[in-house]
Amino acid sequence: MWPNTSAAHFLLTGFPGLEAAHHWISIPFFTVYISVLLGNGTLLYFIKDDQSLHEPMYYFLAMLAATDLTVTLTTMPTVMGLLWGNHREISPGACFLQAYFIHSLSIVESGILLAMAYDRFIAICTPLRYNSILTNNQVMKIGLGVLMRGFLSLLPPILPLYWFPYCHSHVLSHAFCLHQDVMKLACADITFNRVYPIILVALTFFLDALMILNSYILIFKTVMGIASGEERAKALNTCVSHISCVLVFYITVIGLTFIHRFGAHAPHVVHVTMSYVYFLFPPFMNPLIYSIKTKQIQRSIFRLFSVHSRA
Repeated sequence: MWPNTSAAHFLLTGFPGLEAAHHWISIPFFTVYISVLLGNGTLLYFIKDDQSLHEPMYYFLAMLAATDLTVTLTTMPTVMGLLWGNHREISPGACFLQAYFIHSLSIVESGILLAMAYDRFIAICTPLRYNSILTNNQVMKIGLGVLMRGFLSLLPPILPLYWFPYCHSHVLSHAFCLHQDVMKLACADITFNRVYPIILVALTFFLDALMILNSYILIFKTVMGIASGEERAKALNTCVSHISCVLVFYITVIGLTFIHRFGAHAPHVVHVTMSYVYFLFPPFMNPLIYSIKTKQIQRSIFRLFSVHSRA
């Protein structure tokens, strides 16, 4: 059987009832879009350019920034196209590929946050073995494992979308493609596509969150055993940025999940807005958090501005 490439185009949806205001709505979206690109792009530049940031903690941060950049570049072009020019049509192939990247990168981001928790656990609980455990080779293996888990685990539910017949309405509920949106339009048995994502979420987001929580319980136990209050504060301060990013990511995940599961009677605009918060808030906040809370990155920023001011 060949993929169902002859299926009609899908139609994206912006903010129903607010079509006349789409140009105004596009202003904050474009502002956040540019901020995400600049913030994460700058982080990647600093980590590449500054030798003092060539450490496992910052390599993982670079992976997080690259993931945030990619998920934003995957979703925002169709969003801005709809808000600016009312470009609603998207081909089935482009739609399925967009859904694949959106969901895969969410799992990748969860995995990177878990890897960063592991980094903090090793740094605080076994500091003398830190450099021997988290070598550059080991960091590369962890990064590759995180990527493979994200991209391979999404193939089973996404590939069937190419073969499903679509005889229901082709109107999607967002300005980008999501697996759960597309599968509901198929005239086929979608039992697997309904069940598999639930199992996948339990084995990725839920388990990652549990392991991150367990890591910090062990970290706090170790920190509380340090005699000096100043040393305790210094050790905990290295975790603040990561904890903040974890909270931003998982609070938005939980918020979106609650809206989808229990917000059946909530206005559609609430569902749509929460989806945009989920995709844009973490990529927007992560560079800010690390710029404000990490002294090494602050020094890189000051060094950059001082070079430009002298020039």
